[in-house]
Amino acid sequence: MNWEIGLTLLVVLGSIIAMIRSRIGPDLILIGALAFLMLADVVDVDRALKGFANQGLATVAILFVVAEGLNQTGAINRFVQSLLGHPKTALVGQLRLVFPAAFMSAFINNTPVVAMLLPVVNDWSKKCGFSISRFLLPLSFATILGGMCTIFGTSTTLILNGWFVQAGYESIGLFEIAWIGFPLAIIGLIYLLLTSSWLLPERVSAETQFDDPREYTIEMIVENGSPLIGKSIGDAGLRSLPGLYLIEISRDDELIAAVSPDRKIQVQDRLIFVGVVESIKDLQKMAGLKPATNQVFKLDSPRSQRCLVEAVVSNTCPAVQQTIRDVHFRTQYNAVVIAVSRNGHRIRGKIGDIVLQPGDTLLLEAHPSFADVHRNSRDFFLVSRVEDSTPLRHEQAWMAQIILGIMIITATVLNFGMLKASLFAAMLMILTRCTRPSEARTCIDWSILVTIGAGIGLGEAMEQSGAAKLVAESVINSAGSSPTAVLAVVYGITMLMTNLITAKAA
Repeated sequence: MNWEIGLTLLVVLGSIIAMIRSRIGPDLILIGALAFLMLADVVDVDRALKGFANQGLATVAILFVVAEGLNQTGAINRFVQSLLGHPKTALVGQLRLVFPAAFMSAFINNTPVVAMLLPVVNDWSKKCGFSISRFLLPLSFATILGGMCTIFGTSTTLILNGWFVQAGYESIGLFEIAWIGFPLAIIGLIYLLLTSSWLLPERVSAETQFDDPREYTIEMIVENGSPLIGKSIGDAGLRSLPGLYLIEISRDDELIAAVSPDRKIQVQDRLIFVGVVESIKDLQKMAGLKPATNQVFKLDSPRSQRCLVEAVVSNTCPAVQQTIRDVHFRTQYNAVVIAVSRNGHRIRGKIGDIVLQPGDTLLLEAHPSFADVHRNSRDFFLVSRVEDSTPLRHEQAWMAQIILGIMIITATVLNFGMLKASLFAAMLMILTRCTRPSEARTCIDWSILVTIGAGIGLGEAMEQSGAAKLVAESVINSAGSSPTAVLAVVYGITMLMTNLITAKAA
């Protein structure tokens, strides 16, 4: 064994230990290890960077953009919510969750699938009165199991397929691994359902232990063509919103108090809710509802480019002791007040007639730059953006669904290949405004890509130094001549490593 083999094995072993014991991310550890081997001249620069030119790595990056388009339009949300329904028990809820999640992760990379479904499942579990802790691990494992059915499903299979192509073999078919993956997925999902009630604790989240002191009254109007029209309050899911209560409906000249769950929703109904800001931001994302104040539609930017902002009025603000209407808030700040909280309590009445006082907390709809522009303003004590409060582009949901279908068809029937099909879908998502270019840039998880690219680079270093050959010979010698035994040893080592470090790094 020469010094290159010894150094490479030492660096790889050190990287594994660092990922187990250190809080530093695997991306930094692996890229640092690769850089060290490059500087030690163990691996050539071209071979070290070969992983970043891997076809599978590029496909993973592009699929983040496709998933962002589906997320920003809510294309998946309505479909998932209709499947989840209102189960009576947590077990039935898990049954309704794991199979759709597994199906989705077969065609969309499992990481963005979990990111898309987490807020949906969180809200749904609150509405149904279940602990979210009973659904998080089933969601995670369901996407992993579903990802085994196609090449699209997980980034690891995409990377291995990229290696396969680089080695000169024909690309693996989209459903080629389903012969093994599908039966295993079914067995795994059944195991999840049978054991979850014993293995999963029912924990209370920190959010539910502490009440939000700020309570707002917000008025939403039912738009023309809204999917809520004709549904009852209960069927529309407006009766059981977590942290939010529908107190009355304003219909023409009639005020309907103590709203019954059986009350039918009509077009142009004004729904008046009381609740905390975390629940109001979810209300903002519901298809067919919009803030009732006309000032919202006079802002410069479209709703899909705005967010919710909380601002506390200072005693030097020129709006103090004036009504919101008289101070021309929209003209002066390019933001619209949609709710006001005073000393933690809601203020009833029309927004425009409220006389502002120092210390009032305003819930605004504004461009995201509002928080940065007015953070040090003397008009407000505190300005903070409500995270993840941008309204969804529901009008584009059908387009995003069509694009997803096109991606699947071009990858399978037309045999475009995964990279070309996903690239075509990502381009369509941007061109049709399902996602904006700025969102496409920020949605990509670069730490995952660096981890994958650096991990492949370390593999190249092991191959060039001869360490890979030494390890392979040791595995074969320990397993004997049986191919099944060799495969079992490889499976065992891989499974052990993925319990200690991330699968991508392993």
